[in-house]
Amino acid sequence: MSEFTVPTLANAATWKDVQWPEMKNDLVLRAARGEETPRAPVWVMRQAGRYLPEFLAVRKDHSFFECCQTPELAAKLTLQPIDRYPLLDASIIFCDILVVPQALGMEVLMEPTKGPVLPEPLRKPEDLARLREVVDVQKELGYVFDAISLTRKGLDGRVPLIGFCGAPWTLMAYMCEGGGSKTFENSKGWLYKWPVESKKLIMKVADVCADLLVGQVLAGAQMLQVFDSWAGELTPHHFAEFALPACVYIQKKVRHCLRELGHADVPMTLFAKGVHSPASLALLKKELTGYDTIGLDCGLDPVEARQLLGSGLNLQGNFDPAILYGGREGIEREVARVCPRFHEAGEGWIANLGHGITPNVKPEDMGWFLECVHKYSKRA
Repeated sequence: MSEFTVPTLANAATWKDVQWPEMKNDLVLRAARGEETPRAPVWVMRQAGRYLPEFLAVRKDHSFFECCQTPELAAKLTLQPIDRYPLLDASIIFCDILVVPQALGMEVLMEPTKGPVLPEPLRKPEDLARLREVVDVQKELGYVFDAISLTRKGLDGRVPLIGFCGAPWTLMAYMCEGGGSKTFENSKGWLYKWPVESKKLIMKVADVCADLLVGQVLAGAQMLQVFDSWAGELTPHHFAEFALPACVYIQKKVRHCLRELGHADVPMTLFAKGVHSPASLALLKKELTGYDTIGLDCGLDPVEARQLLGSGLNLQGNFDPAILYGGREGIEREVARVCPRFHEAGEGWIANLGHGITPNVKPEDMGWFLECVHKYSKRA
């Protein structure tokens, strides 16, 4: 008897019948599987975002979550950077990690000056009763699946499409803090005061995350990423006890469900931002056998990361997002410096920023960054 329950999804029986456009560029999929590629494929976290004037034009008339929850708008925003930058090697669906708390029954607002706000955060274990006992991901998050399918068709095989979710610890932090935080006093307080209830909450979130990822693959996503943006806020001990097991669980459930549904595995990436300690990296090496790629933030040198992670995990990253404010000479100089470090680290490499692109970047500087990566990541 498996510990995993396969989610009920509208396309579970029909995904095999969909004829997708033939892939013209699969470099990112090959690199994620550890195959040697002539250069590093490159994409950028938050590449569909506020630095693009065409994005702002859409957002002027539509709220953030309206864009996420309207498949036609989400697909349009996802395709914008692909249409603008032919040098991008992957697309990532326009959505937000906080759709999972919404699916669990929490209200989430996106306020222009504050970012995400959850007006009624979880402040004590009794508050868990406010969450849905069972989440029907098709009902609550079917708009994500529809956006994936529309985008995959709109891409017309130009590049692969990445689906994603937030990691359970990161989502728990938002759910307990009521938004972003500098101290994480409420969410980390949960771990110390109520460790049993914290694990219950984290695993409840993990189940929804896994079901969301499965649904995205059946809808057309060709690669997956799990974002643990607040992993580095935990001590190595608490990362090992609370955050990492849920990420491992997600990978295992996704792989199991895809096999049960007759779908081949897709490459999976874990981005655990701020996890730098040798003990935590050694634990990643031991536990992440089911992930294909590990995302590095800009605080890790790729050669040192490889020494600590060993072989078997491909690397993604890890240019400082501020590189895009360095002007043409500064961008080229840094790309020329970083690329050889990844070549020395060996195995597959997907070029990316060490976190997301920021709103004040000039679109032409993003384009120049992509040109430099194409130039300097070529294998000798």
